[in-house]
Amino acid sequence: MSQFDVTVIGSGPGGYVAAIRCAQLGFKTAIIEKYSTLGGTCLNVGCIPSKALLASSHHYEELQHFADHGIEVSGDVKVNLEKMIARKQAVVDQTSGGVKYLMDKNNITVFNGVGSFESATSVKVTKEDGSSEIIESKNIIIATGSKPSSLPFIKLDKDRIITSTEALKLKEVPKHLVIIGGGVIGIELGQVYLRLGAQVSVVEFMDRIIPGMDAALSKELTKVLKKQGMKFYTSHKVQSVERAGDVVTVKAENAKGEIITLEGDYSLVSVGRRPYTDGLNAEKAGVKVTERGQIEVNDHLQTSASNVYAIGDVVRGAMLAHKAEEEGVMVAEILAGQKPHIDYNLIPGVVYTWPEVAAVGKTEEQLKAEGVAYKAGSFPFKALGRARAGGDTDGFVKILADAKTDEVLGVHMIGARCADLIAEAVTAMEFRASAEDISRMSHAHPTFAEAIKEAALAATDNRALHV
Repeated sequence: MSQFDVTVIGSGPGGYVAAIRCAQLGFKTAIIEKYSTLGGTCLNVGCIPSKALLASSHHYEELQHFADHGIEVSGDVKVNLEKMIARKQAVVDQTSGGVKYLMDKNNITVFNGVGSFESATSVKVTKEDGSSEIIESKNIIIATGSKPSSLPFIKLDKDRIITSTEALKLKEVPKHLVIIGGGVIGIELGQVYLRLGAQVSVVEFMDRIIPGMDAALSKELTKVLKKQGMKFYTSHKVQSVERAGDVVTVKAENAKGEIITLEGDYSLVSVGRRPYTDGLNAEKAGVKVTERGQIEVNDHLQTSASNVYAIGDVVRGAMLAHKAEEEGVMVAEILAGQKPHIDYNLIPGVVYTWPEVAAVGKTEEQLKAEGVAYKAGSFPFKALGRARAGGDTDGFVKILADAKTDEVLGVHMIGARCADLIAEAVTAMEFRASAEDISRMSHAHPTFAEAIKEAALAATDNRALHV
């Protein structure tokens, strides 16, 4: 029987990072993965493949605007979806292979199979051929992630009525893709197929898309995507999704109680994700699981079993790969007797559309609800020299700062390269910077990052220089 100091169940970003950090700290470490490839949802059917398709489709879209830059392309420019999907898979394979390399490099033992508890210190690994073995471990980290959610009345056939997993490997560009859910995943994949020529309609129950982010970001992204051709049906409650042959019919009720009907050849159900604990047998370890399948943890991510921890999508909080990574490192360091800490307010959120959307800290809506006195400063990308030079003038940066202390409370941005620019805001807020602190930092010219400095100036006595 194999014995380890730490065993991690699940090899997604949270799990494999936890395993690496445990190994770095001197623990004999094992990791269990039910699939044949490492990396979990993020690397295989989530973050990485969706960004690969977003990148490929973005290149195609840019071709349509080459003439604006004095570049004339003659002849037919065609989309080869099969090659695009193949490239996506090559990126996935390379990335997953990189995780396997890291496991080998750090002497982490990998078990392929379904991990399920036999007790708080033993896990059974059931392999694909039905055989099994038992692993003994002093400590166990649950990192089993999440799966796409659906609605009770929707029958997912994974052919025409699909989840994000199937949307990453379609064999044709849809004529009309009806997306149920206007969150991050639906909007990103919607833009992929919009660029490739599909008609895209988004049905959202809330009154705006990306409802978890600052309302100003939602408004701007809606405006830009409408300009690109995407259609939105916000404040609409889906009533039914039916398939007849190659036609999928979605019926939804609007705020007035009227029923609208949308017909497409594909419908992407993108209504969030659910924690995945199926087959874990957590009760055998004395680990409490909520009705939603979420594992209960304390502030140290410790479950009701003192030697069992849980991280990532399977516990409370935002379902983000980088949040899971931080939690994986935190648990490893706690096991080593260290005292790490995560400020969940400073974990950024990103939407990888173009323009990109990124945010960290409090939204205006949250500050108002909490009764916090604040000041706001914004700067539009269209006033930025670098943005005009590149032709990416949509969007803005908004900084929210405490009205009395000037400490930055939230940064919200939409525009080119915001997924990378948000790191500056996270750094500033981690060190409790004021808006004036940011405004007095030198930013290279011409860059997109200058929008952050200008927004900080705007929040500091309304003294932006270039607008």
